[in-house]
Amino acid sequence: QVQLVESGGGLVQAGGSLRLSCSASGNTGTINVMGWYRQAPGKQRDLVATSLRDGSTNYADSLKGRFTISRDNAKNTVVLQMNSLKPEDTAVYSCNARGVTWLGTSFNSWGRGTQVTVSS
Repeated sequence: QVQLVESGGGLVQAGGSLRLSCSASGNTGTINVMGWYRQAPGKQRDLVATSLRDGSTNYADSLKGRFTISRDNAKNTVVLQMNSLKPEDTAVYSCNARGVTWLGTSFNSWGRGTQVTVSS
């Protein structure tokens, strides 16, 4: 129904920065929530940050101040700016979008994920 494509992952040294982008396409209608989650090997998927259509944001407590999420409703994109990266930030970062399609059905879509590796 809704496809999400992430970009911007890669390898960075501790203290560096990365900028992740996610673009939604397909049978989009109203995307109510759009954001990022991450999962390290052997661990659960955790919230990074989300944003509503009005621009309000929600961050994981441990990441607030280092990470910033921004959303462009017209372009159906969301960006995650990651600063002061630490080795423990290493994970697969996945974009998520939840909303209602043009036909009135709800959706909860995930991107394929992009690898972020922070070396010490």
